[in-house]
Amino acid sequence: MRKFLVILDDSRECLNAMRFAAMRASKTGGGVQILSVIPPEEFNHWIGVGDLMREEARERIEAHFEVFAKWMRDRQGVAPELVIREGEPVPEILAQIRDDPEVGVLVLGAGTEKKGPGPLVTQLTKCAGTLPVPITIVPGGLSKEGLEAVC
Repeated sequence: MRKFLVILDDSRECLNAMRFAAMRASKTGGGVQILSVIPPEEFNHWIGVGDLMREEARERIEAHFEVFAKWMRDRQGVAPELVIREGEPVPEILAQIRDDPEVGVLVLGAGTEKKGPGPLVTQLTKCAGTLPVPITIVPGGLSKEGLEAVC
């Protein structure tokens, strides 16, 4: 089964990327894999504090995932899979693509800010020519109706 890999982070554009991935997976018989990366700077504290912060980050991610997962199951009939990795976002995204041969498309949301589409889009499009999967970039300002028309 081909999976649409989508990134769960605190960005606003993440929402459109989630919607797009779920709609495409539903229409094509694919799956959705939601990846969240916990950056290492969150744990540069004493060992006990770092462990507590790591656990709190995982709980926060799982709570956000459940919101998206419920919508995907109820509205699109897709049961997403959650993957949590720790490290720098871009290397961890690339590692996930390498580690899971079922990942067929990377779906990213583009920001609407004047300063650019966002760090993930900027960094990952630089290496797009060497990726083993295509990247789909979903405009952050695209409406639900616009997404439905595209899917």
